[in-house]
Amino acid sequence: MINQRRASLENAADVPRSIPTPPEQAIAVDSDPPIATFDNDTLALLPSRNGASASPPTPTSLNGDNAGASYRSTPSQKGLAPPALNTLPYVSLGPAAHPPTHPSSLASALRVLNDGHTGGAFRDFPTPSSNDSPYTKSISSTAPGSPRIPPVRQNSGSQTPRVRPHATTLSIPGMTRSLISPDGKIADRDVAAKLVIVMVGLPARGKSYITKKLRRYLSWQQHNTRIFNVGNRRRVAVTSPTRHRKENSMDMPPPSATILVNGSQIPDSPMQKKATPSEQDDSESQPIDQSAKFFDPKNEQASKLREEIAIDTLNELLDYLLTGGGSVGILDATNSTIHRRQSLFDHIKAREPKLGILFIESVCKNPTLLEANMRLKLSGPDYKDKDPVKSLADFKERVKAYESAYVPLGDYEEDHEMQYIKMTDVGKKLTHFGLGGFLSSGISHYLSSFNLSPRQIWITRHGQSVDNQLGKIGGNSELTDRGHFYSLALYKFVTQKRKEWLVEQKDKIAQSSFPPLPGDQSPPYPDLNRELDEKNFCVWTSMLMRSIQTAQHFEADEDYDVKNWEMLNELNAGKFEGHTYDEIAHKHKDEYTRRQMDKLHYVYPGVGGEGYLQVISRLRDMVREIERIKDHVMIIGHRSVCRVLMAYFMDLTRDDIADLDMPLGMLYAIEPKPYGIEFHAYKYNEEKGSFDEMPNYRPTTTVDRSA
Repeated sequence: MINQRRASLENAADVPRSIPTPPEQAIAVDSDPPIATFDNDTLALLPSRNGASASPPTPTSLNGDNAGASYRSTPSQKGLAPPALNTLPYVSLGPAAHPPTHPSSLASALRVLNDGHTGGAFRDFPTPSSNDSPYTKSISSTAPGSPRIPPVRQNSGSQTPRVRPHATTLSIPGMTRSLISPDGKIADRDVAAKLVIVMVGLPARGKSYITKKLRRYLSWQQHNTRIFNVGNRRRVAVTSPTRHRKENSMDMPPPSATILVNGSQIPDSPMQKKATPSEQDDSESQPIDQSAKFFDPKNEQASKLREEIAIDTLNELLDYLLTGGGSVGILDATNSTIHRRQSLFDHIKAREPKLGILFIESVCKNPTLLEANMRLKLSGPDYKDKDPVKSLADFKERVKAYESAYVPLGDYEEDHEMQYIKMTDVGKKLTHFGLGGFLSSGISHYLSSFNLSPRQIWITRHGQSVDNQLGKIGGNSELTDRGHFYSLALYKFVTQKRKEWLVEQKDKIAQSSFPPLPGDQSPPYPDLNRELDEKNFCVWTSMLMRSIQTAQHFEADEDYDVKNWEMLNELNAGKFEGHTYDEIAHKHKDEYTRRQMDKLHYVYPGVGGEGYLQVISRLRDMVREIERIKDHVMIIGHRSVCRVLMAYFMDLTRDDIADLDMPLGMLYAIEPKPYGIEFHAYKYNEEKGSFDEMPNYRPTTTVDRSA
């Protein structure tokens, strides 16, 4: 019987062996089955690591006994079925699985096989890859790998084509990208991410001030934003009823910041936006005196005209969002009744149901603030160059006409799930309901940072550093001797200007008058009655040595509060840190050319490499903090950081940010005003150790195209 079984197994040696049979599939033949064992000689015949295959393995003992091709049976061992075409004889471990006295075990055997520390035969044993199936470990193949087939775009949803609108998650140019939006901007397909902002509020409540700051902030964040002012269109419509119906007219809003140099307005800078033909036409038409009767709700003819103008303006806004590449459109009007707001809401939804709609209401309860707003209105297009006393009386009558039908945002909007934000006294109080979408939430955060406190914002680069002297970019070098002299001159000059500013503000309080005199462009701040001596002066630097050392004299003065900010660090040049522009141009010509072609969107290669869009993103919270605080602040930054901050406050276009001239030794002073900003520029005079004011300075493009 044993001889027959041995002969059967020996004949089976010619049968090709396949995968090992798992224990649970082993079939016992009788009570005394053979045990398959391997010896060292036969192990040498196993496939080697280079994939060459020898003859099929011959059973031997796992304990290293040289038993040749013999088979032994013991009463205590389980049996194996004879090998078939698709199975090898299962290697029964027998007592080795639970060794009472034997030192060998399955774990030690496998460890030896995998590690290959003992014997040449074991070292040649192939180690299967971790992703191979356990049933193919004994099979080697020399066939080439299959080519990778990319996935085919499809729709796994229940509806084809897709009906459900796409997700409207955060989109930040330079920080996010997708298949449909490689630059991170809101894609034209994502209509639900776009936003219509509808302003609400009585006249002289600061709506235009809010819209201009919103447009400036959103545009600086690289979201295409425009203001559509119903009042401007009304003034044109009254004089020429057909002019406001021009097809495809896209009115550009006026600049969000009027820049004054030494108290007077400067000519348009080449860095400023150029007026569109429609704006030029509007400026040529003389404003018509529209008395308070025109705004009386009982005046049906005027009400119908105003309603028609509002819808025409809204249609232009929708054209801009849906076909003009816009992301945010702001409708600047009173929209003081529920009927008007519901009409606008229905019109938008009928045109595009997925568009987001946000109502923003501005409320003024502070009589001092309302007085300041009225003074601004008297200098506006409706009352410009007219008697201020009569103009004020007429304007108050206009406000009363609106108040008779005015219904603030509240229960109606909440009952109809209309998202809104209500501002009281320009940010003193903020209420919002049902905000949805990242734009609405970001706008709410930004509006909460508003304040009208008089203050100065100073921006300058650090003093000359060692790397500046060598022409290297990036790095963390210290100041040169010239840089240390600059830091001392900066401290002395700003300290003197701080004292002069305080005297000037107190003089304004003493000389303020109401109604304003003709030509008065400096209405008082609502907060001027506060004690100005309590105002602090913050000095913010980056965490790089050259910026910190420039503030060393401020740090030594207890009257200044110095803080280091990592978000103010210079743009990271990645693998080009410490290089000169000439080195990059010669050794990395392709990268140099790419940067020259589009500096705004270019990102330096290498670990930590950044571009201007990344700098804008990390300075977003910094801008909000500057808008929030009521104290003076000086920022001692770097070229890219100063460019980005100046672009925000000066309301420059996105194309001007990366090429704004920002040399060492320039100092800029910005005073936020209710009507815009007052701007001063000073240049470091190294011989005098002080600064000279540049009265005609305006932002220009840098001469050094590499910078």
